[in-house]
Formats: sequence, C-alpha cells, structure tokens
Amino acid sequence: MNWPYELQIGWRYTRAGRGGRRNRFISFISGVSMFGIALGVAALIIVLSVMNGFQKEVRARMLSVIAHVELLSPTGDGLPDWQAVAAKAQGQPHVVAAAPFVSGQALIARGSDMRGTIVRGIDPAFEPKVTPIAAELAKQGLLERLQPGQWNVILGVELARQLGVQKGDKITLAIPSGQVTPLGVQPTLRQFTLVGVFEAGHYEYDSGLALIHVGDAAKVFRTGTPSGVQLKLDDVQLAREVGAQLQRALGPEVYVRDWTRTNANWYDAVQVEKRMMGIILTLIVAVAAFNLVSTLVMTVTDKQADIAILRTLGASPRSIMGVFLVQGALVGIIGTFGGLVLGLAVAHNLDVIVPAIEKLLHTTFLPASIYVISHMPSDPQWGDILPITVTSLALSFVMTLYPSWNASRVQPAEALRYE
Repeated sequence: MNWPYELQIGWRYTRAGRGGRRNRFISFISGVSMFGIALGVAALIIVLSVMNGFQKEVRARMLSVIAHVELLSPTGDGLPDWQAVAAKAQGQPHVVAAAPFVSGQALIARGSDMRGTIVRGIDPAFEPKVTPIAAELAKQGLLERLQPGQWNVILGVELARQLGVQKGDKITLAIPSGQVTPLGVQPTLRQFTLVGVFEAGHYEYDSGLALIHVGDAAKVFRTGTPSGVQLKLDDVQLAREVGAQLQRALGPEVYVRDWTRTNANWYDAVQVEKRMMGIILTLIVAVAAFNLVSTLVMTVTDKQADIAILRTLGASPRSIMGVFLVQGALVGIIGTFGGLVLGLAVAHNLDVIVPAIEKLLHTTFLPASIYVISHMPSDPQWGDILPITVTSLALSFVMTLYPSWNASRVQPAEALRYE
C-alpha cells in the first residue's frame, strides 16, 4: 500500500525484534510498555465494572424498600390533601406511581428486649405499585393483613430475629413523642401482632424497619393524615432531576427529597470511592506510558544513522518527528485496545472466572454467611470505558512528544561523524 513513509518506518521500528541484541532489547522494552498499558486499561475496566456491579446490587436492594422520591410536609406534620399532591405529582414526566405513607422513629420491645426502629405506615392498596418489597409481600398475601384498627405489623427478618419473635407474637411499640401529662411527656405505647417478616437483602432495613398500616401509623404518631407521598419513577437515575422539577411544580408547601439525598452518605461515599479508585488505577497506565519515553529515547539513540540518512535524502524535521510519533502512538493504540478487549472479556465473564478460581484455590472470596452479596457482580458501562480508553490514548501520545521532538533535532553531520 502507498502509505506515507513516516507511517511505514514508524511501524517498522515498532515491530523491530531482529538485527542485533540492542534491537531485541528495545523491542522488549517496547513490548513491556505495550503490556503495561494493556494491563492498566484492563485493570481499570474490571475494577470499575465490579464497583458498578456492587453499586447496582446494593442500590437495587435499597430501592426495593424505599421510594425513588418522597414528598413531605415542610413542618414535619401531616400532609394536607395528599391525594391532590399525589395527583399533581403523577402528572409530571417520569412519575409512574404514588402512595401515601407515615414514617417515624420508635422503640419496639418484647419482654426485656428492645430495639430502635423506623416505623413506616403504608397503604396496602397503593404501596405495591411503588416499592418492590411491598409487591412481593402482596404476592405472599401478607400485605392484605395490614388492616386499619387491627394493629398488625411486618418486621424485617433481622429485627424479628434480634427480638426473638415469630408470626403471631405480640410486640409493644413505644413512640417517644407521646401525650403531655402533669407528670411530663408520656410515650405512646401500643401493642401490635406480628403477621409476617420481609427480607430485602439490605441489613439496614432488615434490622431496622417495621411496616404497619398508614391509618394505624397516623394514630400512633398523631399526624392525623399521611405525612408524605412516595413516588416511583420510570428511571431511577433521573431522581435528582425529577425531584428538582417536582419542587418547582409543587412550590414551597411541599418538601421534595429523592433517594440520593435520603441515603446521601452511602451515595456520596460510593461516588468518591469510585472516583479515587479510577485515579489510583490510572497511575498504572501512566507508569506504563512513561516507559514509552525510555523506549523512544533508546530508539532515537540507536537510529541516529537512520535519521541522518533520512535527513540527507530530504526528510524534514517534522517528518522525522512523525516517524517516532507513529512508533509511540502505535504502542499506545495496540496496548490500549488490547487492554480494552481483555478487560471487557473478563468483566463480562466474571460469573464464570471467579467460581473457577475459587474452585482452583479451594476458597470463597465472598462467603454468604458474612456478605450480603455472595457473588462477584459486574456491570461494564461505556460511561467508564470511553474515558479510560481516551485517557490511555492521550497519555501514550503525550509521552511520545519529547523523544520525537528530540529526534527531529538530530544533525546529520554530527550523527554520521563516527559511522
């Protein structure tokens, strides 16, 4: 093919492996640089894919219990005319369902055992449309047992285990903000019957959430009406955007809170951890790219005579620089796309690779008795892969600039003096 000679010579230098011990050594260093870039890119893709997988799993279990967006009274009291608020919210884009709720903190006691918990009052008619855990309880026939005035409760499986209660047992719910008497504020005490348990797979909710009917919750917490409305969206990633739109549409009479703010500590920690892991692992690519400098410096030193001959034949300094830019860029391109293929292959087959390694080493990386997630999840996302690829290519190109520029300054007479 009639390619530019800069490209042909650059490719020849890249694959040079014969013709002398020095050439073989330079080729080896070039191969190490290429392998280092590939390894760094693959490590970035695999690690970020696993982090995305864990984030997706935890988020899915979290959002099986909580709503995507909550509409609350700014004063913390009951939300007047919640039906109108819910209807207006459902008229907004991306909102697919709404359900009233009452939420508050309480103590649950059975005998001498007492645990702090979040009590959530829900409406069995609306809640299954909003949260997956309620839909699952409805399929099991447990949700319909939450009827107003019957004082029934459904506990998280871990909370029930800690209290040592089973289906049909009586428990006492103590609300700190109770009645004001001459003796002071007396907590509200109400006895409930356990009618079932749920398991969300998220320890925070399995060990600290109790579900009762919204009417019972309004009575014990003295809100009179539901304290808020829960919303389900068609895309959980749009929670912040939709929340801002709802805040503008509903005005200051309603406080809008999305799931990323309800769980701000977890959400922010995941984002920071992912960002820091990306920066740390990018250093692997950077170190490998730095090897390109030494490779090209040695190549320029070794090819002094070739450079001089090309200059005497009429090659411009720009063309000489182009030859070595091509060599360095090819190492970066091959290494980057080799790492891209390797990283995607591993990330998409972790469910096969990890069990095979566990079987070979006779160990378990994520014991089910310790970790909630007992498998290694993976979720490669192009939003991570594209920046990794571009960064690797950019680093590889930048590292070739100085040695290539240095090659373009070689003077033919000086280079051929001792040949």
